[in-house]
Amino acid sequence: MIFRKRRFADLIARQLDVFAEDQQHDIFAEIRDRKALYDGADRDEAEELYGDYIDAVETGTEALADMRDRFKRTLEEDAAEEYELEFNRAVRKRWPEFGLEIDLR
Repeated sequence: MIFRKRRFADLIARQLDVFAEDQQHDIFAEIRDRKALYDGADRDEAEELYGDYIDAVETGTEALADMRDRFKRTLEEDAAEEYELEFNRAVRKRWPEFGLEIDLR
């Protein structure tokens, strides 16, 4: 098995670190809060609160996709495709909740 260093791995790691730092009090806090409300909800409220949680996750996914796409536009076509695949893979690994839909954005 051959292991290949990902071309954009260091850049993407830094981008995700910046995103985490910038969003720790916004997106991540909202997701944690909404998940806690859902987890503590009784059956009658659970469906609506789960929807609120998913909305918060989608907000984070969209923010990550916007970050990805802004940088991707600076690259040539082949490099842009490679970057997008690596970025999406890194998001799925680091934040599985965002990774569920990052490929669709």
